[in-house]
Amino acid sequence: MEYFELMAEGGHEELVYWSEPESGYRGIIAIHDTTLGPALGGTRFWNYEDEHSAVVDALRLSRGMTYKAAIAGLGLGGGKSVIWGDSHTTNREPIFRAHGRAVESLGGRYITAEDVGTSPEDMQFVRMETEHVAGLPGRSGDPSPVTAYGVYRGIKASAKVAFGDDSLAGRHVAVQGLGHVGHYLCEDLAQEGARLTVTDIDAERVQQAVERYGATAVERDAIYDVDADIFAPCALGAVINDDTIPRLKVRVVAGAANNQLANSRVHGQALHDKDILYAPDYVINGGGLINVYGERHGWSIEQSKEKAGHIYDTLLHIFELAKYEGMPTGLAADRIAEDRILAAKNL
Repeated sequence: MEYFELMAEGGHEELVYWSEPESGYRGIIAIHDTTLGPALGGTRFWNYEDEHSAVVDALRLSRGMTYKAAIAGLGLGGGKSVIWGDSHTTNREPIFRAHGRAVESLGGRYITAEDVGTSPEDMQFVRMETEHVAGLPGRSGDPSPVTAYGVYRGIKASAKVAFGDDSLAGRHVAVQGLGHVGHYLCEDLAQEGARLTVTDIDAERVQQAVERYGATAVERDAIYDVDADIFAPCALGAVINDDTIPRLKVRVVAGAANNQLANSRVHGQALHDKDILYAPDYVINGGGLINVYGERHGWSIEQSKEKAGHIYDTLLHIFELAKYEGMPTGLAADRIAEDRILAAKNL
């Protein structure tokens, strides 16, 4: 009964379990809303603490995908898959082919792609069982460059509102997380002359950023105490919380991570009260979804990047609405997304 209550609370349509013990596959697919089109969302491979954590993550992430697609003006709904297990396993084909069968069982209501713990090569195994998959090698592949470009453009829009000028030359940006997206984001920021402070769990990635972009390295927890212009969370979620908000010494929070706010209502309001401009995560990191959508519609990488660049204008619209209504920016983004979904339902 608990999961039905969680689904009702979040407005979810469907929750699917799929198990193939012989391959070690334990998969959960959450479909949030298909009003605007088939649900699209990546597959996250993670060693969750327990089943409840896996389900909650799938539900939370799928809802975010609905809003992300709506705010980006794409004809897609929101969904997400999680595979509960060791993402470092080398025996990947049986697991991802089983996942492909799970996706295929939904008959096109859900389209998957890569996410945390998965790769374009894993999606090739999924493709052996279903056509409802994107992010394949040789097509759009790794969405990280497009995602990072959208985040970069979103940071520029945030700078324009916070500082009156969208130039990042000389601006101090603290980047948390140097995975694929964080790496490409640092490259974009460095090319414009931003000053970077970085951290990551992987010391080698940190050293690369220091050598390539002249970044300053800090310990993982120290990133919240950096006196900078902009904080860019690009790792996992819930990093903006009761403990970290009092420590922030920035004017802007704008980064690539999903679900940056531990509690969207509480911590969005806390940033607003502290006069820290927050770029809602599902808006600024929408480039990955745009990249996958572009693959499904035959776009070139240049077309996908051009579309991701429009995140700049979308955020300016959100910031304007938030200022006019005197509300946190996350609530303003939610209102715009919900209005688009409601308009489609009324049609």
